[in-house]
Amino acid sequence: MTQPDDERDVVQDGDSFEKGAERPPREPAAEPADEAAPEGAAPGPHSFGAAAGEVAGDTEVEGDDLAAADEVAVAQMEAAERLADLQRLQAEFVNYKRRVERDREKLAENARYQVLVPIIDVLDTVDRAREHGDLDEGFQAVAEQLERVVTGLGLTKFGAPGEPFDPNLHEALSHIGEDPEVEVTTCKVVAKAGYRIGERVVRAAQVLVVDPVAG
Repeated sequence: MTQPDDERDVVQDGDSFEKGAERPPREPAAEPADEAAPEGAAPGPHSFGAAAGEVAGDTEVEGDDLAAADEVAVAQMEAAERLADLQRLQAEFVNYKRRVERDREKLAENARYQVLVPIIDVLDTVDRAREHGDLDEGFQAVAEQLERVVTGLGLTKFGAPGEPFDPNLHEALSHIGEDPEVEVTTCKVVAKAGYRIGERVVRAAQVLVVDPVAG
């Protein structure tokens, strides 16, 4: 005899319950956990997206670094060019100052030369007067004052008996023989004294010279 449906045990999905018992609620099936991809397996779509973002970010950072490095290099190059220009201008200015100073000294020397050359004839007259005797008191004072003035302006007198003959400083008017007391050609007589301003010879000393005794 068949039992009614409400009185027999019901078996469903491997679970049984008695008559009148409330069916237990069915639990939802758990989703399978993501398993780690085996080594060497191709990444999923999310992995591709993350990798692409990382590459794009790295590329952008590298681009910024390169741009900054280029700007620094350009700035350094411009600074070096400006420094070279400044150094060149400074050197040109120093050379200009030297040329101006040299030209100023040359102009002053030429001016002194133009003023003093005519006075040399007056000094020659004073020397000849002294050779003929003592000067009177008044004339002696004037002569000494004149000599002090021209010396203060840079005019220097040179040429004296016994000096070795130097063609740059002396003009030999004549040779007057040999002298056993000299070893080189020597100024024996000074006809006119020489004068110079600084290193510039205004007039060579006019002299008579003697030679040493030949071998």
